[in-house]
Amino acid sequence: MAQQAYMAETDGGGPGPGRPGGRFRRLLQRMTAGWRGDRRIWRRGLLTAAVAVLLAAVMAAHSRIPNAVGNLGSLTETFLPWCGLLLPVLLLIALVRRSATALIALVLPVAVWLDLFGGLLFDKTGTGGDLMVVSHNVNADNADPSGTARSVAASGADVLALEELKASAVPVYERTLAATYEHHAVVGTVGLWSRYPISDVRAVDIKLGWKRAMRATVATPSGPVAVYVAHLPSVRVKLEAGFTARQRDKSADALGEAIADEALPRKILLGDLNGTMNDRALNAITSQLRSPQGAAGDGFGFSWPAAFPMARIDQILITGVEPVSSWTLPQTGSDHLPIAARVKVDTETS
Repeated sequence: MAQQAYMAETDGGGPGPGRPGGRFRRLLQRMTAGWRGDRRIWRRGLLTAAVAVLLAAVMAAHSRIPNAVGNLGSLTETFLPWCGLLLPVLLLIALVRRSATALIALVLPVAVWLDLFGGLLFDKTGTGGDLMVVSHNVNADNADPSGTARSVAASGADVLALEELKASAVPVYERTLAATYEHHAVVGTVGLWSRYPISDVRAVDIKLGWKRAMRATVATPSGPVAVYVAHLPSVRVKLEAGFTARQRDKSADALGEAIADEALPRKILLGDLNGTMNDRALNAITSQLRSPQGAAGDGFGFSWPAAFPMARIDQILITGVEPVSSWTLPQTGSDHLPIAARVKVDTETS
């Protein structure tokens, strides 16, 4: 009789007891034991279900969260991917509470999160490309500027942008990078180093009163590219004022106007924008340029803080060129991670 039961289970009745499918089914049966016939499974966990629906609403309608009070909308959008951490917590609560209502409600935030960020879970890194660019906020208080310079130069970048350059450290970067990059220009606290000739270098007015953005033409073998380097003002989270970002937002609008007026069709923006691609405050920029990370990256590419990256506030944004790959580089003496991308400038032959 036992042998017949075993044959029924393995030959036609589903996975055998020694198979992974059989173990999973037994585990599921133990977890849901007592659910059958228990009408309370629909009444339990209503609060958990409500939280799941609210979480889905926050993620789906994040652009409608007002910024009038403490820039709450921008703050939410900065850390929006981390809403996903609440999903397994809610799932565990729903299972412990044996709540069918909560489990069904949980489908909503899971679907919204996957729609927003599911594509970043897969490696879309490609091969090829004819231009590698790197951007790095080197930190004005960097105790090892020469080591940082050697590290980013070793990445093999054709074009390198550095932000938060301290005046006293600029000569160190220039000396260290001279052997790798024949051409360079520094404007205020940002700089550009290139293997290819640079021309038409000028400051970009981002309404700060001092120079933290620049523009240059890089003569790549596949054609000229307008390269912008920018370091937008920092943002702060203060208990009494919320997410203070007014100056950052003003500078983002000014930078967006400058990029819109650019005559060259190929444009690359490198820099610390102190904001993520989800942040509506950067719309003047992100409405014109796209991130290679979403199209050709591997993961979220968080760049700050370097010790435990939680947000991608350092950006490489492009238009007129095709993304091939995007990634972060190893930590240097800065509190930001360097970010890199490889693009195809000669799109006509692709």
